[in-house]
Amino acid sequence: MCEANVYLVDEKGEEKLIFESVDKITPNGSGLCLENIFSQRKYIKAKIKEVSLANLRVTLERAAE
Repeated sequence: MCEANVYLVDEKGEEKLIFESVDKITPNGSGLCLENIFSQRKYIKAKIKEVSLANLRVTLERAAE
């Protein structure tokens, strides 16, 4: 399996884990829909900052309002 953990960069520049075992990310209006292997979904107004396939890690940053 190749699921990634998703982190969000906060206003202080620190990364916070927001969702684990994500296997699907799709654009949704002004944000993203994250879906994990258990079919749980999370919607977030953010954009992708970095994807590290080797580390199974996705970093997001808040989208401008």
